[in-house]
Amino acid sequence: MIKLVVTDMDGTFLNDKKEFSNEFWEIHSEMEKKGIKFVVASGRQYQNLRKNFDKIKNKIVFIAENGSYVVEKEKEIYSRILSKEIIKKYVEIGRKIPTTNVVLCGKKSAYIESTEIEFVTEVEKYYEERKVVSNLLDFIDDEIIKITYCDLSGTERNVYPYIENEKDCQIVVSGEIWLDISHLESNKGIALEALQKELGVNYEETMIFGDYLNDLEMLKKGKYSFAMENAHEEIKKISNFIAKSNNENGVLEELKKII
Repeated sequence: MIKLVVTDMDGTFLNDKKEFSNEFWEIHSEMEKKGIKFVVASGRQYQNLRKNFDKIKNKIVFIAENGSYVVEKEKEIYSRILSKEIIKKYVEIGRKIPTTNVVLCGKKSAYIESTEIEFVTEVEKYYEERKVVSNLLDFIDDEIIKITYCDLSGTERNVYPYIENEKDCQIVVSGEIWLDISHLESNKGIALEALQKELGVNYEETMIFGDYLNDLEMLKKGKYSFAMENAHEEIKKISNFIAKSNNENGVLEELKKII
């Protein structure tokens, strides 16, 4: 019996217009009646995720910032903070990569230096709380849980080669134009495993949906692991099942089968 459902957002639960069907609210209501817990696991900021699920924000769990920050009922239950040394190192590296902009992701807000219109437009999609600062290395009154590189020309090809051999952080290409740098003890899989232990839910009772490389560790934590039809080929290889694409409501179609 499924007791825990975990889904990524972009490219998975959301369609390409960054929307999800209103049919979900009724499906979630039925899941509740069956005692099935719903978890959103995303590279997005917690405040952004909470806005998307405001109707049920106190009934679900949020694994935000690719596992660096986990919140339930508006209370933190898990986080991993980056050191000042790590922040300085990767801000300086990011500044040197052509066409790349850096985002510091804190518990309170996201912080950026660049005001390039195309970059800011992308940031606005994922970070509800955001601030422009003159220098990312000046004092910021926040705990930084992730560093993100944004490169509109593609991070897997243009950014990842600069830092692929670094061993002091979790480094993952989280989308076509995004690369995330997190604490060594931080990814969606680690966060999900901690949550499974807290809830007393095992591998056989967990259903997971994902589409990109930042979902890889998470998808290994459940028997019912679904790669979306539109998923990265590496994600399809390690998943046990394939769901319809994000534009065909693939997640909701599978959830209907368990309620």
